[in-house]
Formats: sequence, C-alpha cells, structure tokens
Amino acid sequence: MNSITLGLSLLTLLVFLMLIGSRVSYAVIFVSTLGVFLLKGWTPTSTFIGGLSISEVGNYTYSALPLFILMGYFTYYAGIADDLFHATKIWVRHINGGLPTATILASAGFATVSGASTAATSVIGKISIPQMLDAGVKPSLAAGVVAMGGCLAALIPPSTVMVVYGILTEQSISKMLLAGIIPGILTVTVYIIYIYTISRLDNSKAGVREQPSTWRERFSSLKLTLPIISLFLLVIGGIYLGVFTPTEASGIGAFGALSIAIALRRMSWEKLKLALSDTVKTTCMIFFIMVGISIFSRFLSLAGINQLINGYILGIDASPIFIVIVMLFIYLILGMFMDAVSMMMLTLPIFFPIINSLGLDPIWYGILVIKMAEIGLVSPPVGLNCFIVKGVTTRIPIAEIFKGVMPFIALEIITVIILLIFPSIVTIIL
Repeated sequence: MNSITLGLSLLTLLVFLMLIGSRVSYAVIFVSTLGVFLLKGWTPTSTFIGGLSISEVGNYTYSALPLFILMGYFTYYAGIADDLFHATKIWVRHINGGLPTATILASAGFATVSGASTAATSVIGKISIPQMLDAGVKPSLAAGVVAMGGCLAALIPPSTVMVVYGILTEQSISKMLLAGIIPGILTVTVYIIYIYTISRLDNSKAGVREQPSTWRERFSSLKLTLPIISLFLLVIGGIYLGVFTPTEASGIGAFGALSIAIALRRMSWEKLKLALSDTVKTTCMIFFIMVGISIFSRFLSLAGINQLINGYILGIDASPIFIVIVMLFIYLILGMFMDAVSMMMLTLPIFFPIINSLGLDPIWYGILVIKMAEIGLVSPPVGLNCFIVKGVTTRIPIAEIFKGVMPFIALEIITVIILLIFPSIVTIIL
C-alpha cells in the first residue's frame, strides 16, 4: 500500500470515527499517530509526538489564549454583562424591537471582553430571555437573537477563535483581531436592521414598546458601560497603536478585568476559583486539539495528501473566488457537526496552502472562515449555541430555538457574500 492510499484510507477512518460520535481531538490524534507510525515506524513517531507536544504547548505566542479566556471569565463572574444589558435597554427600549435590539448590542459589547461564544450566549441569555418573553417578544425571535448574538464573540476581538486561526496559519494575531472590528459592526448592523424591519411589519413579534427613557437616564446609564469600554480600549487600542503585542495585551486585559471586578467588589474567592478553573478547562481542551491537529498536519504532509489535494484544486479551471466559495460550503456542512476550533484545525492544514497558492489575502480568508464558524454554532442538528439557549431557559422548546435562528443564518450568508464582493471591508483598518 503506497502512502497516498494509506492516507486516504486513514482519512476515511477519521470521518467514520467522527460520524459515530468520537471526540474530534481523540479521533484526530489516534488516526494521525497511527498514520505516522505506519509510514515511519515507532521510534521516529514517539520522538516526534513527544517533541511536538512540548513545542506546541510551550510556545510563548500561545499564552495569549488562556489569558484572553481568563479575561472573559473575570468579566463574566463580575456580572458586568448585567450592567451592559441594562444600559443598552435604557437607550433603545422605546423603538420597534427594542429588547431584541438591546440584546444584540449587549452581546456585541460583551463579545469585546469574553472571546468565547458559548460563554456570551449563556450569560446574555440568562439576563435577556426572561425579560424579552415577559415583554411579549416571540419565543423564536428571543432565542434567535441570543444564539446569534453569542456568535459575535467569535468575530469581535479579542476572539479566541481568531487567535487560534492566527497561530495555525502563522498570521499576525494583531491583524486578525483588528480585521474583525468592521465585519463585526457590519454583522450587528444587519441584525438590527432585520429586527427593526420585522417589528415594524408586525410589532407582536418583537414585544411591546416601552416608554422612552429620559436623556438624564440615558447618560447616567453610560457609567455602566465604562468597564467594557475601558477594557476594549485598553486591549485593542494598545494593539492598534503598537503599545504592546497581542500576547502582552492578553495579560494586561486579564489583569485589567480582575482589577475592575475587585474595584466593583464583585470578585469573591469563590468566583476567583471558578474563573481560574473554567479557564484551565477551556485552555486544556483547545491545546489538546491543537497538539492533535499538528500531528494530523504532519501526517497529511508525509502521506502526500496535501500535495494531492492542492494539485487537484489548483488544476481546476475556475476563478479563485469560486474555489473559496466551495471551501466555505464545506465549512457550512462541517459546522453542522463540529465546533469552530475543531473545524478549523481539521481543514486549515489542507485549505490554507491552497489559499497561499492562489495569492489570496489570508486575513480576509480567516474572517470568512470565522463567519462560517458562526453559522455552524447555530446550525442543526448540533448547533451548540442553540442548546446553550435551551439550557438557560425552560420556556422555549428546542424546535422554536432552531426556528428562530434560521432568518439570522440567511443574514449571515448575506454578510459573507458582502465580504466576498468587498474584501476591503476586512482589510481597510489594517
């Protein structure tokens, strides 16, 4: 059996293991290790895997991941999201679709300090869903805005998914984080326009409009947003101005979040232990997958699979954009069954060399991949964010939650098309 046949056989085994419910990280490590062993023997394999595990986890750049995650958990346990939702509600509760709009704005605000979609969905959902349902917002819409609002944490910096993409593709993490700002604003704008439009057409969907707040109440509420704004300006502003690197920014951001939580007297020893524990669990999960995918990437190279796929795709008589669209369609399918980090780690060793060969902007492509990851977070049958919404409320059945995200998935696809047509939207700020 030659290396190509062996590689394709083991890729088939990998797909089978994932279809029967194996964890992506375990399946990838098992198949990749088996492949390297069959190609090179036991001694080179054991030496390679041992050295790779240490070099992957010990990379200084990777320290940005746990620190950005820690910043998010500090703000989560400090209850800053509650203040943010209250402030946004004061400003927009009088317009059509006021509470769903406030939810989207609060989700976007919390995304600037959380970096994790699942955490953002859980936190904002617990706060906003009861208020939306009590105000008469249609359950499917309430669930949809929470699930999709949580996805913004994958796009709006400091996103851990962006950091992972930057590490895997050896791209500037600073540029990746900054590139997400305008697409994030565009996504939020599209969501709000949709909510406002459907509420104007049928206000029963978006609940009753409340009395407008006084200007004194509005300006007074701004102080509730100061922790979020301060952290965002500190981290992203420092990166943009070149004051510190993304890795240094992650540490400064985590320390800033802890300092704010202590200043607000919202960080007990118990909450501190929970934040540290959750950070360790999340970081270990991501690092474990990263080690596995590094072995997988080496296996693909040794077996000649990368060269085979690259040669086939580059030999297609089609425009580069068409090839990118095909890749995005594959991400759309994979997103129905896999989380964002696993999906990227499985595909980037194959797809990214093609992007380089086509001469396309890797930062622009990264934003497109992250947009597809957002769609995957809410796509049935898995739709992780949808099940998180179900976990924070017993008042909305899962069928209604999936129904609620469908219009937003269409909006996400429209946004992806806009970014395909106008790539400068991504790169203009760099």
